[in-house]
Amino acid sequence: MSSSVLIVEDERRIASFIEKGLRANGFVPFCVSDGATALDVAMTADFDLIVLDLGLPDMNGFTVLRRLRHAGVRVPVVVLTARDGVRDTVAALEGGADDYMSKPFRFEELLARVRLRLRSERAAEEVTVLSVGGISLDLRTRRARVGPRSIDLTAREFLLAETFLRHPGQVLAREQLLSAVWGYDYDPGSNIVDVYVGYLRRKLGAGTITTVRGMGYRLEPEPPVE
Repeated sequence: MSSSVLIVEDERRIASFIEKGLRANGFVPFCVSDGATALDVAMTADFDLIVLDLGLPDMNGFTVLRRLRHAGVRVPVVVLTARDGVRDTVAALEGGADDYMSKPFRFEELLARVRLRLRSERAAEEVTVLSVGGISLDLRTRRARVGPRSIDLTAREFLLAETFLRHPGQVLAREQLLSAVWGYDYDPGSNIVDVYVGYLRRKLGAGTITTVRGMGYRLEPEPPVE
């Protein structure tokens, strides 16, 4: 069955470019040009993925994304924007976006990312709860627990925790974590992985993630002995 994609883009030339390309590759695209319509359609129709421009005429894409996630819409979202600052990238991803592309872009790259996000979403549907050593993540509700205690994780912390819980006991290199959680063009020399591992340790417990010097990090499959 063909996947349906909601395209939220006010520049008609770009919307048509994406629509024609997706249709030619077997998708069923549907275009809207403003945030209010996007919210209405996304909350009432069943789409497999949303391509969302940040620079909309009535409300910006950040607001659309925030309201969708607050309403419980968990459809994968690929953000498009003319902005290329790190702050906007982080804001979009922390706000619940699954991927991010700056304009101008090549359609082949967008297509690859759309397919990747759809494959990831289908794979995630096979497992709804990950549990290791007293830590559990509900992939549907995006809730996290340590034992009986519920904990709050940001979108990025949740993705990092999910990556660890899918590979308990394995040493994951910083480059692996960077690729899995932050995606394509983050500076491999950045310390963002170390910073977020620190955040997770404070929330999950100091002994849950150990540093393997010169190699990376490992989630311990058994809870540490106090």
